[in-house]
Amino acid sequence: MPEISEIPEAEGGVEFERISAHTHIRGLGLDDEGKARDIGDGMVGQKKAREAAGRVVNLVKKGKLGGRAVLLAGPPGTGKTATAVAMARELGEDVPFIQLSGSQIFSAERDKTEILMESLRKALGIRLREMREVYEGEVASMKIETGQAAYNPYQRTASRAKITLRTKDEKKSLRLGSSVATSLQNQQVKEGDVIQIDAETGRIMKLGESRDSWKGEEADISVSPNLVDVPVGEIKKEREFVSTLNIHQIDSISARQARGGLSLFFGGGEAEIDNEIREATDRQVKEWIDGGKGELLPGVLFLDEVHMLDIEAFSFFNRAMEREFSPIVILASNRGVTKIRGTDYESPHGMPLDLLDRLLIIDTHPYKKEEIKSILKIRAGEEEVELSEGALDYLSEIGENTSMRYAVQLIAPANEVAESRNRKKVEKEDAKEARRLFISVKDSIDILKQYEEKMMD
Repeated sequence: MPEISEIPEAEGGVEFERISAHTHIRGLGLDDEGKARDIGDGMVGQKKAREAAGRVVNLVKKGKLGGRAVLLAGPPGTGKTATAVAMARELGEDVPFIQLSGSQIFSAERDKTEILMESLRKALGIRLREMREVYEGEVASMKIETGQAAYNPYQRTASRAKITLRTKDEKKSLRLGSSVATSLQNQQVKEGDVIQIDAETGRIMKLGESRDSWKGEEADISVSPNLVDVPVGEIKKEREFVSTLNIHQIDSISARQARGGLSLFFGGGEAEIDNEIREATDRQVKEWIDGGKGELLPGVLFLDEVHMLDIEAFSFFNRAMEREFSPIVILASNRGVTKIRGTDYESPHGMPLDLLDRLLIIDTHPYKKEEIKSILKIRAGEEEVELSEGALDYLSEIGENTSMRYAVQLIAPANEVAESRNRKKVEKEDAKEARRLFISVKDSIDILKQYEEKMMD
C-alpha cells in the first residue's frame, strides 16, 4: 500500500509575498513615556513628528479629537505616509485604514463629495458582539430526505433532514427544515464534522473535522483537514459572536434592502446610498453602542496630495468633520504657498485658512545620512537583501544627495545585479551599476535641460 501525503504549503514551494513601501511599519516606535526611540517599530528619525502623532493617537483613543483633523506637512520623502500608517497600527489591528489621493476624487461618473463621504464612512468601523443560542457538536449521524423542487418538477432538492450531534457529555437528535437541510448539502457537511447551527436563523458554521473521527492515517492518500476537538458540555449553548464591519458596508446592506424586489426587474448594480439611508445607519450604530452590543472603531482616512482638492471639496471637509461619527482624518501636503484649486487665492499648502485653523499640524524634515542608512538597513531586511557595508554607505550618500526614496528604490535592482554576478551579498559595484542604469529625478532634470530644444512641448 503506497503511503503518500501532501506537504503543507509552509514546508514546500516558494511563497510569493508582495512587499510594499511600508510593510515594515509596526507602530510609531515610542517608549512608555511617549518619547520616540531612535529606531523602533520600523520607524527611524522624525522624532518630533512621531511624538506628536503619538499624542494624536492617545486623543483618538480617549475620544477627544472630534471636529479636528491632522496635517502632515513636509518635503517629499520625509515619512508622511509612514507616519500615517504607523498611527493606524497604533490604533489596533481591526481599525480601518483608508488611503486616498487628492486627485482620485475627480471622476466623470461620481460626484467628488460622494467619493469623500464614502471614504470617510469606510474609515469608520464597528465591532459587534452578540450572544446567540447555537447547537454545537460533532455530527454522529445524518440523513437528508429529498423532494420535488417547487419550480422544477424534474429536479429534487433537500426537503428536510435528521441530524444527531454529540459532545463529550451529551447526544441529541434534531429535525431540520428544507432551508437548513439545503445548507447542509451546500456546505458538504458529513459525519465526523464539528458544526454550529444557529438556533434562531438556522445558519450553519462548519468548524472543522473531529480529531476522534478522522481516518486520514488509514488512507492511501490523505490531506490533513482542519482538525478540532469534540466540544464538551451541553449541545445547546450560548456563544458570543464578534464581527467587524465598516459603516459604509452597513450603508450598502441597508440600501440593497431598501431597493428590495425592484432589483429583480431592473437588474443588479450597486444600490444608491442617500442621506436618509446614512442617517438610518447612524441611528442603528448609535443604538448598538448604547445597548452595549457594539464598539465604535474610529479608523484613519489618509488623504495624500491634499492640495489637489478644490474649494468645494475643502468646504465639504469642514462640514464632515463636525459629524457625530467621524474618523481621524490625516491630510498630507508637500506644497508651500500655492493657489487653492478653483480660486485665485494663494494659501499655505493650497488649503483655505479657515480649514487650516482647525488642523493639528505636524511638520516633517529631510532625513540625515545616518537616518537614511538605518532606513536602508530596515528596507533591505524587509526585502531579504544583504547589503555590504560599502554598498550601504554608497546608497546612503545617494539618499543624502538626491532623495531617500531613490536610494531605497535602488536596493532591488542592485540585488538583481548581484544575483546575475552569482553573489549573495550586494557589493558597492552592484549598487553603482544600478545607479548607472536607473537615474534620479535630478539626473532627469539635467537631461531635460541638456536636450531642451529637442524635447517636445
